[in-house]
Amino acid sequence: MSTSRARADASDSGHASLAYNLAGIAVLVLLAAVALAYAIDRAGRPDQPAMPSLADENPLVQTIAGRELTIPASWFRYGEQMKTGFATQADLAFVLELAEDAAPVPVEVTLVPRSRARASSTLLDAVYLHQFAEGTVGGVPGLVGKPLLPGEGYSGETVWYDALSSHPFVAKCAAPVGEDGPERCLRTVHLPSGLAAIIGFDATALPFWKRFDAELARWLGRIGAL
Repeated sequence: MSTSRARADASDSGHASLAYNLAGIAVLVLLAAVALAYAIDRAGRPDQPAMPSLADENPLVQTIAGRELTIPASWFRYGEQMKTGFATQADLAFVLELAEDAAPVPVEVTLVPRSRARASSTLLDAVYLHQFAEGTVGGVPGLVGKPLLPGEGYSGETVWYDALSSHPFVAKCAAPVGEDGPERCLRTVHLPSGLAAIIGFDATALPFWKRFDAELARWLGRIGAL
């Protein structure tokens, strides 16, 4: 009797051990399948989107303020704007080569009819000049930095401009939203085509301001915006 019970116990123990092992194998197979699916998904998606390039193709033709623009699809910042026909504005991304020994500078450019945006050089005398606070800010060779009075919504903002030019480089820069981010700058230029370009960029690009417009012209000329 005891021998039969021992055999039964041994059989039950063996079945339990087999079931446990099978369950463990099933879990391992499931984990391996999940890991494989994750790896395939990661391989199918680039870590970062490709930066726009002057060599990009796949153009879309848009007309803004009567000006026909031929814009590579990869230059658009928003997918919903990637269509042909008439448009009120185009939100684009450029990458400017401002210095041989420095990384390319990403800039955001919005093209609109000239009537919708005042040039920064015009705002310098018409608006900013009357909002300058006392003192100057240094740090950018060739540019004068003037902090703006905190009223009128200008708190923490500085205007940088070339005081020696009749058509000066002018950029208004705001303090970063977070503690570690760079200042963001904004400038607007009127183009001979009848368009205006509203340009946003990090203040780290200010030391290369003399090359800014020449590099910008390469991108604008590529799409027929000049």
